[in-house]
Amino acid sequence: MWSYQAPLRDMQFVLEHWLQAPQAWSRSPAFEALDMPLAMQVLEEAGRFSQGVLAPLNGSGDRQGCRWTAGQVCTPDGFAEAYRAYVDGGWPALACAEALGGQGLPQLLDAALQEMLYATNHGWAMYTGISHGAYLCLKTHAAPWLQARYLPEIVSGQALPTMCLTEPQAGSDVGLLRCRAEPAEDGSYRLSGSKLFISGGEHDLTTNILHLVLARLPDAPPGSRGVSLFLVPKQLDDGRANSVRCDGIEHKMGIKGSATCSLVFDGAQGWLIGDAHQGLAAMFVMMNSARLHVGLQGLGHVEAAWQNAREYAAGRVQMRAPLRPDGVVAQVADPILYHPAIRRVLLELRTTSEGMRAIGYWAAHLLDQAEHDPDPLARQQASQLAQLLTPIIKAFFTEQGFRQASNALQVFGGYGYVAEFAIEQTLRDSRIAMIYEGSNEIQANDLLLRKVLGDEGRAFGLLLAQLHDEAGQGGEWAECAECAECAGFAAALGTLCDVLATVVDDIRERAREDREYPYRAAGDFLQLCGVTLLALAWARAARVSRALPEDDPLRAGKLQSARFFFNYLPSRVAQHRVAIEGARETLAFV
Repeated sequence: MWSYQAPLRDMQFVLEHWLQAPQAWSRSPAFEALDMPLAMQVLEEAGRFSQGVLAPLNGSGDRQGCRWTAGQVCTPDGFAEAYRAYVDGGWPALACAEALGGQGLPQLLDAALQEMLYATNHGWAMYTGISHGAYLCLKTHAAPWLQARYLPEIVSGQALPTMCLTEPQAGSDVGLLRCRAEPAEDGSYRLSGSKLFISGGEHDLTTNILHLVLARLPDAPPGSRGVSLFLVPKQLDDGRANSVRCDGIEHKMGIKGSATCSLVFDGAQGWLIGDAHQGLAAMFVMMNSARLHVGLQGLGHVEAAWQNAREYAAGRVQMRAPLRPDGVVAQVADPILYHPAIRRVLLELRTTSEGMRAIGYWAAHLLDQAEHDPDPLARQQASQLAQLLTPIIKAFFTEQGFRQASNALQVFGGYGYVAEFAIEQTLRDSRIAMIYEGSNEIQANDLLLRKVLGDEGRAFGLLLAQLHDEAGQGGEWAECAECAECAGFAAALGTLCDVLATVVDDIRERAREDREYPYRAAGDFLQLCGVTLLALAWARAARVSRALPEDDPLRAGKLQSARFFFNYLPSRVAQHRVAIEGARETLAFV
């Protein structure tokens, strides 16, 4: 039993009120023809596709899984047909440039699409999720002829790309990879080596698969500075199969509808993307896009968990609740929805989902601004903020995806542990997102050491300015008794902002004497940032919801959720701060 309704009303609230995206679109020549009615039309269609086509395949795809036979992979029944419907709907082209055959719409709308795809069928969405990152990588770094040859296939959905980094001995440390690329007389290269855990490395959704492969040239320097990036198609232009074979697929805990492949390149023909030995820089364009998408997987899992837990709690009758909603007559037993323990779980699910939506969409909106804002300074600052937010979104969102799915399972009791109720699948599917595209531990190190301490505080200063700006909005309500509560939310955000700034100063000072200390503190620092971003989401949501009509249920719901967040959840700030202090103690080697 599993259901999903696209949260279109909340998506509209985030776009129109929280982000004020239409005003930004009107200032950008790239999006000046886009308005909210058109944006919502796109999202409504995306919701229909997700609910009507993908959701019915989620459970069956999990039960059936993928099948590997002699190098060929068959995806679960219905997956190929769903992909054809996806292509026919023009979804691969959504956020691609019109000059390249795309629709030229913002990445913000693509982020909303991705949330819906992952919420309804994570396994299926693994095949399409990397496409936009590959598009950006080729568009930014590939030679013009390579772009002309392969970008139209990606934009149209005719071919699906992969990202081939991991090898048996080299996971996140790509400097250890051994895959080799030998130059050929015709200007191409011949790649040899093995890759592991390649999502969509082989499947039956498209005839051609475009592998983006990290490998070493013969004259490559050691380490990550000697890595180059190549495009290796499954099928060559003359119709021959390239020398790439799938040696098997992984049998996994979750996302069983996604083919996770072992690939062998045996003198496969490929072409260099970008400059020699600069492959990691080119690949990072793709990886950063992938990390935002992985964060949206966490959002999709929380939203799916929230919807299904609330539906179950409304129908499950058990014991008498201490209190009931006004007008509800006492019965022998009440829906568990009325019980305080369950109400707290459900409110946390809702506030986490809606808060993450605001922050995740903000990051996508920043990427649009970084590319299209008419003001060069605004473009630069948007890019800096987006890069800072990316590791937080990847790690914090995916941890919440797993944590909140587990909390939701508790609502179901014993039924949550059995396959008839699909919350157990959501829990299993969500766990991988904390591991791939750079484990959450790596994201924490990247955030604190590179993007906060190593950036002289530039991007972090921009984030603090955003937090202070929202906290300062509370002053506008000082004379308005009706808005006093919202002013309190703003003040609480200001306190959290001060805590975050103080923690960074303390870590920087301590690191002068103990260079390992930031590594020990990084995980809790990232979580502290995540909670503070949720505080930003709810302080602003409460404020901008005042623009909604007084009788709009969403207005009351936003105030209710903000009240719950600021009463119950910031206590985690103290927990993470204590853990950061505790990390001053060195760790023994065990």
